[in-house]
Amino acid sequence: MQQPYDVLIIGAGPAGLSFARSLADLPLKVVVVERSSQSTLADPPEDGREIALTHLSAKLMKEAGAWQRIPEDGISPIEAARVFDGQSSYSLDFDNETEKLDALGYLVPNHLIRKAYYEETSSHTQIEIRTESVVEEVNTDDEYGYVTLNNGEVLQARLVVAADTRFSETRRKMGLSATMRDFSRTAIVCRMEHTKSHQQTAFECFMYGRTTAILPMNGNRSSVVITVNSRDAQGFAEMSEAEFNHNVEQQLDGLLGDMKLIGKRHVYPLVAVHANQFVARRFALIGDAAVGMHPVTAHGFNLGLRGQANLAKEISHAIAEGTDIASPALLKAYETSHMRTTRVLYHGTNVVVGLFTNETLAAKLARKATLRLANNIAPIKRLITESLTERDLEGTNPLQDLKNNLPPIPDFFPVEKAREQIEKVLPDKLHPLNILGLK
Repeated sequence: MQQPYDVLIIGAGPAGLSFARSLADLPLKVVVVERSSQSTLADPPEDGREIALTHLSAKLMKEAGAWQRIPEDGISPIEAARVFDGQSSYSLDFDNETEKLDALGYLVPNHLIRKAYYEETSSHTQIEIRTESVVEEVNTDDEYGYVTLNNGEVLQARLVVAADTRFSETRRKMGLSATMRDFSRTAIVCRMEHTKSHQQTAFECFMYGRTTAILPMNGNRSSVVITVNSRDAQGFAEMSEAEFNHNVEQQLDGLLGDMKLIGKRHVYPLVAVHANQFVARRFALIGDAAVGMHPVTAHGFNLGLRGQANLAKEISHAIAEGTDIASPALLKAYETSHMRTTRVLYHGTNVVVGLFTNETLAAKLARKATLRLANNIAPIKRLITESLTERDLEGTNPLQDLKNNLPPIPDFFPVEKAREQIEKVLPDKLHPLNILGLK
């Protein structure tokens, strides 16, 4: 067996590579094990996914040198967002007029993020990237982790970190359970051109039976995400281009004018995952292996970047203090911090998804009530906006502060007219105040 590594990372997706880059300036020998080929990592195929990045994520990417490797025309600012429910013209609006920010966030293609991190990480000689390697076995003892590859080679490291997707085989092999939610819904993702400007505004249209999200790219182009019941997904994927264009135009009621499909349509079943533990003996989960989010709140990749940065920070402190980089105390500190951040967002997002895909009368009333609550009460709107932009690594989840900041609901507020009916028929977990964590 060769000399042990300090850290072995399973998975060379954005989470695994960003973590490797976070360790690159530390006196550590790091290896990344990935089943894809080197050519695929160096030039990832376009997969239809556009990632909405918070300011914290942009900051972390700049510090890593990855942001600077993304072409300028590949970064699209999101300057505002509007959320619609059904056919109503009423919308929940977010903007950056009072935030003193250049944008609420930024939209960047997933394949450009992967390419940038690979270029940045592969330039560091102390980081080894092993491609076309499949992990067959993984186990740990009090001193090391051991990873057996498909060629029979056994790699040894002081810390093993899994970043191998939300369906992580490594997580299962290490005996860490996870809560999984299959939404029985599928996202059809594509790019479209349109004749009217989006004004760098993101639109989330919760229609009955489907959701259409419009994410602004540079120019009169957008990333379009249509979410439907999985039984209907194939029909959208197989529509003729002309029929698909017309379908989206109708759903948006001419909001962006004439629509034209650009390139392929990609189909992704929606399944959310949250590991019940993030660590074991000399082992940790990051990225989607720890938490795989529903994309509606756009927190998935942002949580992954935040989590790997927290683990890297704990390791950096351990090196400075001359202590073990995989001690139980260190791993527990990472787990506690990341669990505190992810748990509220994960379960809150799932409840919101359940509410906005529920077609009962009570749910429809609650949907409209929730939008009006968030739109008309300034502390709610401000704190949700802060959660969306996310500027600080050390910041707490702003939604947890709502109870201390929320003023009384005005008597004229239209929700009051529907409250009695909602209370009678709506399950408590779908109550609009419960969704926001206030009940």
